[in-house]
Amino acid sequence: MLNLLQIENIAVIEQAEIQFSGGFNVLTGETGAGKSIVIDAISAILGERAYRDVIRTGAAKAGVRAVFSRVPELDWFAENGVEYDPEELLIQREIYADGKNACRVNGRPVTVAILKKLGGSLVNIHGQHDSQQLFDESNHLTYLDLFAQNQRQRLAYAEAFQKAEAVRREIRRLSMDEGEKLRRVEALQFQIQEIERAELQPGEDEALEARRKVLQNAEKLVEGLARAVSALYGDEDRDGAAGLLSEAEHALGRITRYDDGLREAAERLSELSSAVQDLSEELRDRADELSYSGEELEQIESRLDVIHRLRRKYGGDVGAILDYLERARQELDEIEFASDRIAQLTKQLQGLDRAAEQAGLALRETRLQAAKELERRLAGELAALDMPRAQFVCQFESQPMGESGMDLVRFLMTANVGEALKPMSKVASGGELARIMLAIKNVLAEQDAVGTLIFDEVDTGVSGRAAQKVAEKLRAVSRGKQVLCVTHLPQIAAAADHHLLIAKSERGGRTYTQVTPLDREGRKREIARIIGGAEITETTLKSAEEMLAN
Repeated sequence: MLNLLQIENIAVIEQAEIQFSGGFNVLTGETGAGKSIVIDAISAILGERAYRDVIRTGAAKAGVRAVFSRVPELDWFAENGVEYDPEELLIQREIYADGKNACRVNGRPVTVAILKKLGGSLVNIHGQHDSQQLFDESNHLTYLDLFAQNQRQRLAYAEAFQKAEAVRREIRRLSMDEGEKLRRVEALQFQIQEIERAELQPGEDEALEARRKVLQNAEKLVEGLARAVSALYGDEDRDGAAGLLSEAEHALGRITRYDDGLREAAERLSELSSAVQDLSEELRDRADELSYSGEELEQIESRLDVIHRLRRKYGGDVGAILDYLERARQELDEIEFASDRIAQLTKQLQGLDRAAEQAGLALRETRLQAAKELERRLAGELAALDMPRAQFVCQFESQPMGESGMDLVRFLMTANVGEALKPMSKVASGGELARIMLAIKNVLAEQDAVGTLIFDEVDTGVSGRAAQKVAEKLRAVSRGKQVLCVTHLPQIAAAADHHLLIAKSERGGRTYTQVTPLDREGRKREIARIIGGAEITETTLKSAEEMLAN
């Protein structure tokens, strides 16, 4: 249940704190006073899209804060690492002028998308556009499935259908005309032969490039090694480092018997002398082994040229080329044995199609049963909404297997005795459509655990006795769920448990909106205004008092 809504700098609302109660809450006010802004603020806290142009002129950001109570421990909390508090759920959202959003749930930051997943479990908002959705027959199956609560059967069908579709796509991929097949086989054979002739070895390109680098710089290597060996071994003009270290080692060794403190230094010097001698031998061997020729470099360049041409066509290195070769061989095998593979897949597809069809029939059965119950329930709802002669039928047509099953469902109705069943767009007036939508929403609301229902001016086109029936229905629904309703009808306003007045004023050249909870006297005057307009008379006040009393 939504307990508290705080709004800051959204459109004409600078600051507002709205307390909601359980049961039936109504929001009334003059057209343009800001009632829709309150609904937009609730939508924002539920994760719906909020544009930066909602920010009040001159403000750097807009903010909404909502407190809910009696929220069940949804899986959402564990999945998103948000602490669950059985007493209170706090949601905050800030909208900045640069378009960025900051959302928090019980103090933990979340994205707008994650917030939206939670919002759908807290509140259902039904606006005027929902009634128009009834005209779109593509939505009718969705409504029926929501009522049927057949998610398990829908998932089972979807899984079976996707398996069959995967095999069907594979058959289409393998199926090609003979001309296309011949061209592809020739292309693959040429590519395979071209790569196989090269006799590539894994890592060969890297090894060749390393060797080419050595050969291209061979003279520098020889010269550098010679100088290093000379510095370590010495030559006719100077002693090398190895000889000098050896001499130092002997000199220190002769005097350690006079000073035990020098033994450690002598050992370190001995280790250093041995290391330098080993390094000297290693560099001398490397210099002796170094051989190069222009012929070897030419051979390497030629081989790398072959690899480079293959890399341009088949991959970035030898490993990628060899991977392409393996894929080409597999594809060639697939094409050459495509007929056998297609036969196997076709046989497999027959079984998968049968399984999908059985799942589709099971899904259809849930829909047929739900359709009968939905027709029965809606007949009662419509009668309660002053449409006792209305007939509502779920029409089924079989269709080939598709994503949503094998059924095409349309809602047909007639509002008057003697009229044929027709699509809603052809038989329902605006007021009738609003009541039909209210009836459907009420029936569907009983199927879910959402605790708060919001009706945003769904009473459009309704008046008189029908308005009274709508008011009674909303009040009845509010005995099981919290109901918030934006209305212009006095009958609905009088039926509420809690009445909020949305009013705007001007101060200092700016427009401000206030939200005020009304006591009984305030409710009487507001209902009188709705009845009679700007001029409140004794007659309208008396009518308002009677409505409240009833």
